[in-house]
Amino acid sequence: MSAVEDRLSAIGVSVPSPNPPVANYVPFVRVGNLVHISGQVSIDAGGGIRGVVGVDVDADKAVAAARICGVNLIAQMKAAAGGDLDRIARVVKLGGFVQAGPEFFEIPRVLNGCSDLMVEAFGEAGRHARSAVGVYRLPMNFAVEVDAVVEIK
Repeated sequence: MSAVEDRLSAIGVSVPSPNPPVANYVPFVRVGNLVHISGQVSIDAGGGIRGVVGVDVDADKAVAAARICGVNLIAQMKAAAGGDLDRIARVVKLGGFVQAGPEFFEIPRVLNGCSDLMVEAFGEAGRHARSAVGVYRLPMNFAVEVDAVVEIK
């Protein structure tokens, strides 16, 4: 197991198999040392977290949804790195989308669920640039979606 997976295991996170694409796209594309990872929604083995944040989903549950997205991103990173998360040199950027209700404005707080996980997993190399955007709808009614750009060794 990699040092990254050891850190994840210590906080109770196991890396699942990566989710397959649900439409006509690939889960990631590598260009040189950069890997662009397609958006990962808040789905897990229990079905995930769906609904409109601020209406159906409260802020704390939305933070948990963003963390699930982070776990799914790490699964794609592992696949892109040939099974070795220690090959991830840097999390460069996260792009986060929250299916937000009309009165919900805590979008950055929600995305901290994913951002915090990246730092927990990768340390300083997990600190990244980020976008945090509230949107009207997300695929299959998931509460949160996050994509990423990472540098690979």
